[in-house]
Amino acid sequence: MSHVHGVLVLVALLWGLNPPVMKLGLEEVPPMAYNAIRMLAALAVGWIVFRRAAVWLPLRREDLRLLAVSSFGFFSFQIFFTFGVQLTTAGNASLILGLLPVSVAIINRIHGLEGIRRLTVAGIVVSLLGVLVMVWGAGKEFSLAGPHVLGGLLLLCAQLGYGYYTVFSRLLLVRYSPYQVTAYVILTTTILFVLVALPDMLAVDWSALSTVAWSSVLYSGVFPLSLANGLWVWDTGKVGSTTASLYNNLAPVFAVAAGYAFLGEAFGGVQVLGAGVIFAGLYLTRWAQRRP
Repeated sequence: MSHVHGVLVLVALLWGLNPPVMKLGLEEVPPMAYNAIRMLAALAVGWIVFRRAAVWLPLRREDLRLLAVSSFGFFSFQIFFTFGVQLTTAGNASLILGLLPVSVAIINRIHGLEGIRRLTVAGIVVSLLGVLVMVWGAGKEFSLAGPHVLGGLLLLCAQLGYGYYTVFSRLLLVRYSPYQVTAYVILTTTILFVLVALPDMLAVDWSALSTVAWSSVLYSGVFPLSLANGLWVWDTGKVGSTTASLYNNLAPVFAVAAGYAFLGEAFGGVQVLGAGVIFAGLYLTRWAQRRP
């Protein structure tokens, strides 16, 4: 079981490195066009890799609803996140996205899919507290003024969509490989997103992009979007969606560290404390799993 948690840490690392890498690409490409092209990269590479990673089965008609809910949740995350993050502060964004374990637990409760123990609840609360300390230590402000309210609501919808994707993609693992599920979700999301972002994509002179911008697009599409989500779905089948979602809160730890290493952003004792609190929340959750 320890290797499963190790893979979740790897997923959090890939997601945590993504924001500073995306910043480099977004200096040259508008957000909608950037997200559309990285999805195309994720689809192109993921479809080839995931086809070879496992045996694919024909989709049953009764499973199409689960796939539709999962795909729409993932698509909703991409759309709402793209617009929401532009309308609010980085502090608000980090804190709201840190609510993913809460959303997953509530969705599971509503649909009667997974139980939740008191220690797991404690782990969620402690982990969220750690995210709060991390954001505060990085000097990122919180605000509910002006457009920040709309931005916050959009990000709330984004993480709720990701919660539905996390929960319902796990239900498909009873019959299908996690890589097949991920490939179909990325395919559906890419088609929908490209249709929405097409005007922005046509307005970009792609031939004028620098090597740095293209490297940003390829890294963000292939690793955090394609590979990490394939591993994420696999992990939810092993430890459950509620426990897996807690590792989402490790991503800010790696994001802050990467920002310090590559962008010269602040990193100090408060961030270290926040990281320790997040790890304490994960430890509580693992302890809850070990108890009978």
